Amino acid sequence: MSIKPIRTEQDCDNTLKRIDILMDSKPNSKEFDELDILATLEQAYEEEHYKIEAPNPLGAI
Repeated sequence: MSIKPIRTEQDCDNTLKRIDILMDSKPNSKEFDELDILATLEQAYEEEHYKIEAPNPLGAI
């Protein structure tokens, strides 16, 4: 398992592909641990680069 920060769109794409492969991992396995770490890194990357701004009050209605 070689895990590194997600810094670019290519890193993001590669991480999503790896996450897809690991989705059927059994809990408490090395693969499941890798999935957990990669999902956390992916979430942090998306929160930083694809922020969803809260709508203004009128827009929410």
